[in-house]
Amino acid sequence: MEALSPTMEEGQVVRWLKEVDDPVGQGEVLAEIETDKATMELVARGEGLLRRILVAAGGTAPVGEVIAIIAAEGEEIEAAPDEEPTGAEATVERAAGSSQGEDEAGSGSAEDPAVPTRSAGRSAAGRVRASPLSKRLARQLGVEIEALEGTGPGGRVVRRDVEAAVEARAVQEERDAEPGPVSGAALQPDEEFEDIPLTQMRKTVARRLVESLGPVPHFYLTVDIDMTRALAARARVNEILSQDGGKASVNDVIIKAAAVALTRHPECNAWWQGNSIRRFNRVHMGVAVAVPDGLITPVIRDAHAKGLDAISREVRELAARAREKKLQPHEYTGSTFSISNLGMFGIEEFTGVINPPEAGILAVGAVEERPVAFAGEVVLRTRMRITMSCDHRVIDGAQGARFLATLKSYLEEPLAILI
Repeated sequence: MEALSPTMEEGQVVRWLKEVDDPVGQGEVLAEIETDKATMELVARGEGLLRRILVAAGGTAPVGEVIAIIAAEGEEIEAAPDEEPTGAEATVERAAGSSQGEDEAGSGSAEDPAVPTRSAGRSAAGRVRASPLSKRLARQLGVEIEALEGTGPGGRVVRRDVEAAVEARAVQEERDAEPGPVSGAALQPDEEFEDIPLTQMRKTVARRLVESLGPVPHFYLTVDIDMTRALAARARVNEILSQDGGKASVNDVIIKAAAVALTRHPECNAWWQGNSIRRFNRVHMGVAVAVPDGLITPVIRDAHAKGLDAISREVRELAARAREKKLQPHEYTGSTFSISNLGMFGIEEFTGVINPPEAGILAVGAVEERPVAFAGEVVLRTRMRITMSCDHRVIDGAQGARFLATLKSYLEEPLAILI
């Protein structure tokens, strides 16, 4: 199992594109692997025949674990974990096999009453004898390995026994699902709850949140912005972009304004490095995108130097490929600052969780009309709230406030971005 993303710790095999005994060329795609961020292709690092598949589709394995074996035809390979016991259990089984061979060579089928006997598939201590692979596969697929009859050497439970149990369970579930007489009780759910297994992405989201909210000392700054001129500028820009089929969203305008503001305040465009603070002279903006099983943050590189049309097209393209799990690692790593926008869902205000090692993230609320005091009168104005989460180890309150003041000025007077 290769590390197919910088933060990957384990991978799940989505499907194998080769079968056992298929020829494999170096660089050919062997399987599709779901990482913590996307579904990636696993390519062969050698050539020969695919002699063993040790982790079936749907199974997971940590980075560095052997999940398949490629070897030349006729080449002797080490026995797979399914076929050869290891460690102390191997010693017990070899001793038992040696003893059995001696008995057969000497007194035939006679049993020595001084030697304790055990049922097939059980160790001397009464434990189920099973290969490491079959044990892991059983855990992943929810199979009680103690209930299986082993077909491996000495009654040992091997992978095929687990897979056969899964197939049998699927057949039984299909039979149970066949329509029968309808009654009031049958219309009620049989189970009080359902446990949903974690995807690789959801595991990573959970781990990263703990890494952020635990060690990172967050504090929050909120600013209320008049978006009247920003929306007018966007409408005019879209008139121009529409000639080539382009269109910029409010979020694209915010990305551009925030990126330019960060060039004025590099103390906020920074990473916490443990023993140092790294301030960036370029702005690589992470844009949070919701996907079916979690959240991913594609990166708009050099956002401060790109026009609205380029930002808009790049955001749409990356978001679409993020939802299809087709992003490459370089497309979702290396951001220097991030933006999360829930305004389209009607959320007025919220706080974001910092994505380490970044020092800040903007949480963008809805653009809406609200009664405010303006020119001595209470009038309806188009407003938006933005909350900045800051890592206090990197950003002080005054530094964050100055950055938000600059961002506010850019959005309330978009021409200021050109100055």
